[in-house]
Amino acid sequence: MNFRDYLATGFLPLILFFGARLLKRWKAVARLPFPPGPKPRFIIGNLYDIPAELPWLTYADWGKQYGDVVHASVFGEHILVLNSARAASELLEKRAGIYSDRPTIPMVSITGWDFNLTFMPHTDKWRQYRRLFHQHFRRDAVASYRPIQMKKVHDLLRGLLPSGTPEDFFAHTKTVAAAIVMATIYGYDIKPTHDKFVDLSEEAVKRVCESVFPGAFLVNSLPFLRYLPSWFPGCSFQRYGQETKELLAEMRNVPFEFVRKNMRDGIGGFSVLGRLLEKNDAEGGSEAQERVIKEVTATAYAAAADTTASALVSFFLAMALNPEAQRKAQNEIDAVVGPGRLPIFEDRRSLPYVDAVFREVMRWRPVVPLGVAHATSEDDVYKGYFIPKGTMVLSNIWAMVHDETVYPNPDKFEPERFLKADGQLNADDNVLAFGFGRRTCVGRHAADASVWATIVSVLSVYDISKAKDAAGNEIEINPVYSDGLVSHPHPFKCSITPRSDVARRLIEDTSLDA
Repeated sequence: MNFRDYLATGFLPLILFFGARLLKRWKAVARLPFPPGPKPRFIIGNLYDIPAELPWLTYADWGKQYGDVVHASVFGEHILVLNSARAASELLEKRAGIYSDRPTIPMVSITGWDFNLTFMPHTDKWRQYRRLFHQHFRRDAVASYRPIQMKKVHDLLRGLLPSGTPEDFFAHTKTVAAAIVMATIYGYDIKPTHDKFVDLSEEAVKRVCESVFPGAFLVNSLPFLRYLPSWFPGCSFQRYGQETKELLAEMRNVPFEFVRKNMRDGIGGFSVLGRLLEKNDAEGGSEAQERVIKEVTATAYAAAADTTASALVSFFLAMALNPEAQRKAQNEIDAVVGPGRLPIFEDRRSLPYVDAVFREVMRWRPVVPLGVAHATSEDDVYKGYFIPKGTMVLSNIWAMVHDETVYPNPDKFEPERFLKADGQLNADDNVLAFGFGRRTCVGRHAADASVWATIVSVLSVYDISKAKDAAGNEIEINPVYSDGLVSHPHPFKCSITPRSDVARRLIEDTSLDA
């Protein structure tokens, strides 16, 4: 029997059989509708429907109109918005095998942020980077960073004293967030406020946060624009991207060389980067692995500092607007910790109301309101709707944590929603802003500890209230937040004063350990 005869009598029937099945499936899928959503226009789809500012609010409105899974498209590229935690769990977690990729967002590579684990596609390179990150930020590993975290939090407490600059609490929160990460990752002590390196990194992170949503830059919807020169109308993003790349190069290289120099000079203390470099050097000093180490540690800084700062400013805002919740938390701290010392991590289990405040801060104004986009790596069918391969999937965390069926009166700051009738914490401990499935934030345990430590320490020794004008009238606060991947409260004024002379002395005494 020759090859043709073999093919005809053997393989050809199998090919025809499976081909018929595939064709039947394709036809069935082709007849399935996309999930409901705003009506697309010819060719351009929903180009003019995609919001350029505060998109989570528009998408939440879409959810009320179309349901918790909403479909849109732009020039044939599909977008899926998940407006409920249930839908996010069913797709991003239970079907993580096909919902763990990242979409190709032109501005990520144009700005040079494609080295960042957060934006990498679901590849072997991503697994390598995540594995290295996980080794030093898993739950049991981050416990060793507690002394650094508390030391930096105590620096914050001193900065808020009347003899310091309490009115500059925005800068202090940015500093403590950056200081914890910089000390942990690089063994680097930043300046009390307005550190040059912190300002540099903040600007680099701000730029990518403003760039990644579908409506942020036209090139995200029309990728071919990236090949046009910056002088071409509508292509100013090219200059923006080049400037950002230069900021990023400095952000990656300066602290890296700081650690390298300390290692050569035999000085400096603990740092995650130092450990990684020592291990790499002992194994032969691979340049490729050194580049991975540099990029992973830079990712750790970028991911943690900005998000932690946002959460901490939201805490100050919430306390100024909700004195009753603040009083309850302080009463609990006074009863458990007492007046003679500052709280420590070991007190956490005995402070359920403070933990409820932490959870409510993270829910009330989520740090990453729209999450980081996922992408489907295969076609899928969900509840009779067709979801094509390559669909950008947005988890509308804002809508999830403001779902009235889960969190009644969601705009109200109410820590009690996380407590049972007996005052103990309930089971709702999942901070949705940390993401879903295989893309859950690797640094969530460190971030959780840093935010909690700051909250409990500030509450133990400071009263936060609305500021007053020269006539003694309270200055009202409007809780407005910025746009972008990471959302920050707009500047506001508040009064931060020591609760007592005893509290003031406790704060001052922390300088003895500094």
